[in-house]
Amino acid sequence: MKFANYAKKYLPKINKEIQLIFNRKLEKVNNAFLKDYYSELKDYFLAGGKRIRPLMCIASYNAFNGEREDQILKASIGTEFLHNASLIHDDIIDKDDFRRGKPSFHYRFRQYHAKYQLKKMVARDFGNNLGILGGDSAFFFGLEAYLSNEYDDASNIRGIRLYEQAYHEVCDGVLIEIDMVNKKDLSISDYIEMISLKTGALIEKSVLIGANYARVEEKYQKLLSIYAINLGIIFQIIDDILGTFGDEKVTGKPTDGDIREGKKTALLIGARNTLKGAELTRLNELIENQEMTDFDVQEVRELFKSADVINSSKHLALKYYEGAKAALNELKLVIKESELEFFDDLLNFVYDRTF
Repeated sequence: MKFANYAKKYLPKINKEIQLIFNRKLEKVNNAFLKDYYSELKDYFLAGGKRIRPLMCIASYNAFNGEREDQILKASIGTEFLHNASLIHDDIIDKDDFRRGKPSFHYRFRQYHAKYQLKKMVARDFGNNLGILGGDSAFFFGLEAYLSNEYDDASNIRGIRLYEQAYHEVCDGVLIEIDMVNKKDLSISDYIEMISLKTGALIEKSVLIGANYARVEEKYQKLLSIYAINLGIIFQIIDDILGTFGDEKVTGKPTDGDIREGKKTALLIGARNTLKGAELTRLNELIENQEMTDFDVQEVRELFKSADVINSSKHLALKYYEGAKAALNELKLVIKESELEFFDDLLNFVYDRTF
């Protein structure tokens, strides 16, 4: 089944499970501010998103399970909560006020601050504080996926361990990324290590959680891991390209943020390792400038084009595309044809995506 058809089939069910978790929480709280807080968090979660992680969890379960069972739906949403927890915190770190074309979670509470004319805390601090708590709440909501389903305790404990591993690895990836901001001499292998943790780990654990509940043999779990980590690496490389050269109306995110922050993307690392002389000096001057103008941002884009980093980044992504494809070819004899088609189509979607 094609990725789009799989999404069409399962997205309403995934969103329903997410909504149920928030509804249960909202029914239990009486405090007016808590109701506002959890309602805003619910709205943030249901505002959009491709739900790739729960879809991959469902697909890995269905690929090996004799009967398709809706009970995997509850377990599948755990990593979606963890993913959004990391996005909420990332937007604070990156100072991004919009996500998917709508206000990021911390920015929603800056707007809340203005709406109610709060006096005791500045709007930015109020928004950031609520954003930190929002990410924490999302993380703990994710645990409910493994505490309120119909699977046996042993399977759920394994699911929680995978969830815990994902959380640690995502945090390690973000820590490495923060440290990389202060470094110039970085290789592509440094970048791949970072995104394997920050992006690849959560996609990998989503697949392995589905495999866990389907009781998949370890040798096939290893192939699923290879596929998923490579998919995550491709996702981030393409995300880097779109983050600077994408269409803001399509991506829903500004295309100057990565440049202004000096984020160590595949583009910047590739350019620094390609440009020489005056061009390299100028790129470093621009990136280190804390007060970049729009003209400066455009000049960085032109230097990226001079270094041909869009093509080199796509070529790098192709390497991991081929690795994911090879793992999928080894799985084709043991997984269902509909899920094989899903994984193959998802791989192509991530490699070719424009949003």
